[in-house]
Amino acid sequence: MRVDKFLKTSRLIKRRTLAKEICNQGRVKLNHRPCKASSTVAVGDLLSIQFGHKEVTVRVKHLLNSASKEQASQCYQVVKEEDIV
Repeated sequence: MRVDKFLKTSRLIKRRTLAKEICNQGRVKLNHRPCKASSTVAVGDLLSIQFGHKEVTVRVKHLLNSASKEQASQCYQVVKEEDIV
């Protein structure tokens, strides 16, 4: 599954176009390496997303094409949340 689609399906980012823009800005890392929106994400991968002054790292648990609100939170596990100075 594409990174931008996973971010939207898991509801980490509200819209897929916004997820694509954030990836293009270099604010998303896949397994500690900058990635493009079209990069492939798999179960067990680490995604680090920079939201302003905060960086959230999650581990991918499930890949779903569409998910309800309850299912979306089960697609990932938060590994680390830290403030960026």
